[in-house]
Amino acid sequence: MTRNGKRLCIALVGLPARGKSSLARKLRENLAGQDLTVRIFNNGELRRELLGAASSHPDFFSPANQEGRDLREAIARTNMAAAREFLDAGGQVAVLDATNVTRSRRAAILAAMAGIPVLFVECVTHDEEILGLSISHKTRLDEFGHLTQEAAARSFRDRIELYRAAYEPLTDEGNLVVLDTLHNRVLREQTGPSLPCYALVRDVLVSDWVRNLYLVRHGQTFYNLEDRLGGDSELTETGRSQARNMAEHFRHTGLPFIFSSRKRRALQTARPLLDLQPGCRLVALAEFDEIDAGVCEDLTYAEVKARMPEVFATRSRDKYNYVYPGGEGYADLAKRAERGLKKALYLSGNAEHIMIVGHQAVNRAILSLFLYRRTEDVPYIFVPQDGYFHITATQTKKLLEMRKY
Repeated sequence: MTRNGKRLCIALVGLPARGKSSLARKLRENLAGQDLTVRIFNNGELRRELLGAASSHPDFFSPANQEGRDLREAIARTNMAAAREFLDAGGQVAVLDATNVTRSRRAAILAAMAGIPVLFVECVTHDEEILGLSISHKTRLDEFGHLTQEAAARSFRDRIELYRAAYEPLTDEGNLVVLDTLHNRVLREQTGPSLPCYALVRDVLVSDWVRNLYLVRHGQTFYNLEDRLGGDSELTETGRSQARNMAEHFRHTGLPFIFSSRKRRALQTARPLLDLQPGCRLVALAEFDEIDAGVCEDLTYAEVKARMPEVFATRSRDKYNYVYPGGEGYADLAKRAERGLKKALYLSGNAEHIMIVGHQAVNRAILSLFLYRRTEDVPYIFVPQDGYFHITATQTKKLLEMRKY
């Protein structure tokens, strides 16, 4: 193992906005938690440090720009040399965080690391919505500060296309893993039998990294008072007070992201917190919308029982597997809630704190990913409107607690 003197270089591969830097930080924190000495060598950070905003223009990344190519190669080789020096000085795991999309660049890495095993990890994702949201977040970097948001997004997309034109996927570069970074799923794997600390690395690759997730239900609504299903009701004054209390409770937490459903009650619950969190971004995802009650939407439970007794009785017998006519059931909801959680974790980029403002049923589905519950009991998980769940799930710590505002 690496602790006994063996060393490892992990070289990330992939187009921009594919989660490479988030994965690099996740690897560093998890492996450091196992008493390994880990350091990240990020080409983008070094480029911005040396060249500033001048290197953010797409032309800098064009294969036809010889000066830009030479500068990018010099930056890459500087980080390769620094990583080699780190490993030769007793470091155990060096992570090269860069696109590394060409075979020639990867051959240079292998040459620079002669005698040290290299694991190439190619990061891919094809979800266009998540890529768009990720690009929108990346264009808030200081290097795009001189551009409008629209111009910055266009510039970053142009940069991606230039990299795409030169992209050569991993083929037979020795030790390699192709990873779907949105779903933490290994798509292809080729490693030798004695690759240092690979068991630890692979576990990190396929695991969600939840440092501090705050799962909040929206405040009280008029529909809650009337015992109605679904709909798009607004908050009552009590609900608005709950939202203000929640905002004050988290005033000093430092939230870079709040994820919510698209419903008014969730957005109204999140907004007071945005006012107290400079730089916090609200992202509304369809995956966090409340369960679709189909023909029962907007009805009270008493009205459903009176007008559709068979629907009421059948659902009462098996709430988890029952599907509302024209709507969905908990089993369907659980799949999209998990997809939404994956998106939130991907976009937050391994942030220290993130929040999801959802609904009773969708929050039950999210909680079921962390609680040991039989599926038939998921529809009965208690989800308060004057409190929240704090969740931590890493390789070394599992925590789930319910707290009051």
